[in-house]
Amino acid sequence: MEYLQATIGLIVFIGIAYALSENKKSFPLKLVGFALLTQFVLAFLLTRIPILKDAFFELNRLTLALNTATAEGSQFMFGYLAGKPLPEEAQALGIGGVLAFQILPIVLVTSAFSAVLFHWGILQKFVNAFAWLLKKTLGAGGALGLGVAANVFLGIIEAPLIIRPYLKNMSRSELFTMLTAGMATIAGTVLVLYSTTIDKVVPGALGQILLASIISAPAAIMLAQVIIPMELDSNASLKLEVEKNSKSSLDALIQGTFDGLNMVLNIVAVIIVLFASVSIINQILSIIPLDTPLKVQDFFAWVFTPLVWLMGVPWQEAIHGGSLMVTKTVLNEYVAYSQLAGMEDGALSERSRIIMTFALCGFANFGSLGILIGGLGTILPERRQEIIELGIKAIVAGTLSTMTTGAIISFFS
Repeated sequence: MEYLQATIGLIVFIGIAYALSENKKSFPLKLVGFALLTQFVLAFLLTRIPILKDAFFELNRLTLALNTATAEGSQFMFGYLAGKPLPEEAQALGIGGVLAFQILPIVLVTSAFSAVLFHWGILQKFVNAFAWLLKKTLGAGGALGLGVAANVFLGIIEAPLIIRPYLKNMSRSELFTMLTAGMATIAGTVLVLYSTTIDKVVPGALGQILLASIISAPAAIMLAQVIIPMELDSNASLKLEVEKNSKSSLDALIQGTFDGLNMVLNIVAVIIVLFASVSIINQILSIIPLDTPLKVQDFFAWVFTPLVWLMGVPWQEAIHGGSLMVTKTVLNEYVAYSQLAGMEDGALSERSRIIMTFALCGFANFGSLGILIGGLGTILPERRQEIIELGIKAIVAGTLSTMTTGAIISFFS
C-alpha cells in the first residue's frame, strides 16, 4: 500500500507541475521518464553501494574546505559573532554566534574565487565538460548543467555565482531550471549543521541529507522543464564566448569581492523584510477572535498533509509530516529539522523520519526567495522582475522536487 501511495504521489507531483505549465502542448515526456529513472538508479546505487556513497562524501570535502577557509577570515574580523570559540564567561551569559556573520561570508568568498577561476579560464573548461555530460543525459547542457550540478554542494546564490558570466543570456526556461535546482537542494556549508540537528533521530543523518540533495537534482530539471519547457533554440544562449572584464588575477579577485559584498547587503535586507512581513501578517490574523490564533502556516497545513501521505507516509503520521513541510516552507528547513528532532516518540516511524529527511532537504521557502531577489537581482538588475516572478514558481517546483525524492526514497526505506 505504501509503494502504491508513493507511485500515485509521483504521478500527482508531476501532474501539479503540468497544471502550472506555461506551454501544455510541450510536455517533455522523454525527459520525465529519464529523470525518474535517473532518480531511481541514483537512489539504488547511493543507498545500496557504500563505495559510491563514500565517493560523494569526498566531493563534499571541497565545499567544507571552502567553508573552513571562509570561517578563518570571518572569525578574524568578527570574532565570537562569526562562531569563534567563546570564553566561559560569555557562554554563561548565553552569548553566541550571529547567522549573518557565519553563513553569508561564504557568498563573498565564492564570488571572489569564481571570478578568479573565470579569469584563468578554468571555469570555462568546467562549463564545456558539463555541457557534454548533462546534454547527453538530461538535456541540460553548458552553463546550466554546471549550475545545476553546483547546487548539489553550494547554496542558492553561491551556485549561480559559479556561472555568473553566463546568467545574463540564459533563456527563461534555463534561468527557471537554475532557480528550481537551488530551491530543491541545500548547501554543503549547512550539511553538518542539519545532520547534527537530527542525528539522534535519523540514523546516518549526514549521508541521508547529502544523498537527498544529489537525488533531487534530476527532479529539479524534470519539473522545471514541465512548468517552463525548453525552447528548441535555447542552447544558443549557452555559447561560451564571454569576454573577461578583469585585467589580472588580483583585479578579478577584487571585482568578485565587491560583487559579493553587494549581494550580501541585498540578501540581509530582503530577508529581514520578508520575515518581518510574515510576523505582521500573523499579528493581523491574531486579531480574529479564535481559541487558537491563526498564523500564515495554518493556511498551508491542509495542502501538505495529503501530499506527505502521497510520499508513502501513513495517514496518522502524515499529519505530523505535513506540519514539518509547512514550517519548512513558511520559515526554513533548519527550523523544520529542529522540529523533526524534537518530535515525541511515536509521532513518526523510523521509515517516515527518513522520508521526511529527504522531503525537507531543500531551500524552497520564502526566506530563500528573499535571498534570490536580493542576490541575483543585484547581478542581474535587468531581469529582477523576471526573477521575482520565477522565484515564486521555483518555490513550488523546488518543493515538488524534494517531495518527489521523498516518494522515491520510500521504495528503498
